[in-house]
Amino acid sequence: MATGQRDYDEVLGVSRSADAQELKKAYRKLAMEFHPDRNPSEDAAAKFKEINQAYEVLSDDQKRQAYDRFGHAGVDGQGGGFDGFQGFEGGFGDIFDAFFGGGQRGGRRRRGPARGADLRFNLRLTFEEAIFGVDKEIEFQRQERCTRCSGKGAEPGTELATCPDCNGAGEIRRSQQSIFGQFVNVAPCGRCSGEGRIVPNPCEDCRGTGRLRAPRKIAVKVPAGVDDGSQIRLAGEGEAGARGGEPGNLYVVLSVADHEKFQRVEDHIVLELPVNVAQAALGAELSIPTLDGDMTFEVPAGTQSGEDFVIRGKGVPHLRGAGRGDMVVRVTVVVPESLSDDQRELLEKLAETMGTPTLPRRSKGFFERIRDAMAG
Repeated sequence: MATGQRDYDEVLGVSRSADAQELKKAYRKLAMEFHPDRNPSEDAAAKFKEINQAYEVLSDDQKRQAYDRFGHAGVDGQGGGFDGFQGFEGGFGDIFDAFFGGGQRGGRRRRGPARGADLRFNLRLTFEEAIFGVDKEIEFQRQERCTRCSGKGAEPGTELATCPDCNGAGEIRRSQQSIFGQFVNVAPCGRCSGEGRIVPNPCEDCRGTGRLRAPRKIAVKVPAGVDDGSQIRLAGEGEAGARGGEPGNLYVVLSVADHEKFQRVEDHIVLELPVNVAQAALGAELSIPTLDGDMTFEVPAGTQSGEDFVIRGKGVPHLRGAGRGDMVVRVTVVVPESLSDDQRELLEKLAETMGTPTLPRRSKGFFERIRDAMAG
C-alpha cells in the first residue's frame, strides 16, 4: 500500500471477503455520518472523501482486482476520477437519494444538462507492448457536440426557455398526507428531463439534443508494465452531454496476449528451460531468451528438475516507480522417450553405478516457489 494511505477495507471497516451488500451497508452508514452537510467537524470533509474513494474502488470488480494486486498505486489516477464529492453536489439529500430511492429528506436534485455517458474501448496488446509500453491510435464512434447549435439544441438565433411545468426547478414536488404526517415526493420533471429548460425551436441538425454521432481518432500512450485488465482513463473523451452538458470519460481496457516462451507473475517473468539428463548432471552453458534479447546462462552441475534460478532486473518495468522485476529460469530435466542402441548401452552402464535417488517432497505450489525464489 502507498505510504500515508489507509487500507480501503480498514476505511470502511469491513473484511477483505465482504460482499457487495456488506460494502454498501458500511459505506451508507459512514457517508451519512461524515457528510459535511450533516457533520460540522473540521475533518468531516477529508473523511468523507476517503470513504467515497474506498467505496468506489472496492465496489468495482476491475478496480478491486487492480487494488488487490498493486495497492493504491493500481488505482491512483484511474477509474472514475472521484474527487470525494462528485455525484453528490446537491448535498446530503443526494446521498440519501442514492441509497433509498430519492426524495425522503427533500434533497435537491442537480439541475442543468446531464453529463455525457462514459465509453469503453477494448485495446489488444502483444506481450512485448504491455511490457515496454507503446503508442497506439484508436478509432471509435461517439456523440459529439453539434456544431450548428454549439451543443445548445436550439436553432441558431433562438434561445432556450424556462420549463413551464417545473418553473425551471427541474423537479416536480407533490405533497401527500397520511396518518404518519405529510410526505413530499420529489421526481425529475418529465417535460424537461430535470434540466429546468426546454427547446421551443430545436436545431435542424441535432433535433434539439445538442449532439451528433461522429467518428473519433485519438492517440493513446500505454505505459510500460501494464497487465491484462488494466484501464487507462481519458478524461472528457466520452459522449458529449445533452444540450451542452460536460462530456463523459473514455476507459481503454487492455487485453494482453500470451507469450509462447514467457509467463508473467506480477512484475516477474518465468522461463521454462528444458535440459537433458547429461546437461543437468554435468552442467552446461546455454543461450536463453530474455525480454531484452538472448543471453548466456550457466546451468550448474547437479541441477535438479524444477530448480529455479533468479536473474535480477530482467523482468517487467514497474508500472509506478523505477526499476524492473526479475526473471526466473525454471529448469526442467527432459527424459528422452526413445534411445539409440549406443545411448541405451551407456545409460545401462551408468545405472549400474548409481542407486535409486530419493526426492524431497514439495509442499508449495508453483507460484509460491517462484515468490520464494524472488525473495531469496
